Amino acid sequence: MINYQGILNSISADCSLSKDRGKVATYIPELAKTDSSKFGIHLVDSNKNNFQAGDSETVFSIQSISKVLSLAQAMGLIGETLWTRLDVEPSGDPFNHLSLLELENGIPRNPLINAGAIVIADILVSNLKNPKSDFLQFVRNLAGDDDIDFNREVAASEKRTGFRNYAAANLLKSYGNLKNDVETVLDFYFHQCAIEMNCSQLTKAFYLFMNRGKCQKDKTYLTLRQVKRINALMLTCGFYDEAGEFAFEVGLPGKSGVGGGIVALLPEKFCVATWSPGLNTKGNSKLGMEALEQLTTATAQSIF
Repeated sequence: MINYQGILNSISADCSLSKDRGKVATYIPELAKTDSSKFGIHLVDSNKNNFQAGDSETVFSIQSISKVLSLAQAMGLIGETLWTRLDVEPSGDPFNHLSLLELENGIPRNPLINAGAIVIADILVSNLKNPKSDFLQFVRNLAGDDDIDFNREVAASEKRTGFRNYAAANLLKSYGNLKNDVETVLDFYFHQCAIEMNCSQLTKAFYLFMNRGKCQKDKTYLTLRQVKRINALMLTCGFYDEAGEFAFEVGLPGKSGVGGGIVALLPEKFCVATWSPGLNTKGNSKLGMEALEQLTTATAQSIF
C-alpha cells in the first residue's frame, strides 16, 4: 500500500526549502497580491481517503482550471455538437495567443486555450437560464460544497485588464463563432475564472474525471466517452506550450491556472491538486510542476 501521506509530507518539506519559487502573475492586479511563500497539496484516492500537506485549505483563484469544468457542463448540455465550433489539437502557443485563431478562420485550436474557453462560455450563456449562478452551482454540486464562490474583486480586475480576451471574443464574433453579446460572454468568462477553491475542493470537483464520470457522491455527470475526451484534452492541451513537458515529467492528465493551482489525476487511482502561486516562464506553477513530478516518481504511478 502506498504511503501517500508520507510522500506528501516529504514533497511539502522539500518545497518549503525551495529558493526559486517562480513569479506571481501580475497582469491581473488582484492576483499580484498573493503570498508567493504558500504551497499546498491534497490527494484523494479511489476509496475517498484524503491526504494533505501545507496550505491545502487556503482558497485561491482557480483561473484556467475552470475551463475543464465549463467544458464538462457544456458537454453534458449539448454533447458532441460543440465540436463543430472547436478543434481538439494542441496549440503549441501560450494560452492567450490569437494568431492561430485568425489563421484557422475563427475555430479555436482546443477548448482549453482562452479563445476556446470563450466559445464554451458562449455555449453556456446560450443554454443556461442563469449562466453565472447555474455554473457556480454545477461546480458546487461536483465538489459537494456550497461554500465555493466567485471572487468578485478578481473578476472585476480581469475585466479591467482583459484586453486580449476582448480581442479574442471580437475576433470570434467576426467569424460568427460567438452567438451572444461580447460583454455578456466575457462577464461570464471572467467570473468563471475567478472562482475560488482550495486544493481539497479541487480534488473533489475533479473526482469524476478520475472516477468514470461519477462524483464523490456517486452521481453520474458525464458518460465514460465524455470523460475519456476531457482527460485526453487535459493531457495534450492542459498546460499550453508546456503540455509535452508535463506529460514527459509527470505523466498525468491535468490542468493549470495562473493563480498557481494545478489539478491532475490518474484514472481509477487518485486525483491530486497543488497550489503555489509563483509561476515559471510558461505561466504554470513552478513548485506545483516539481511537486507532481516528485509524486509520480515516488509512487511509480502515471498513465504510462
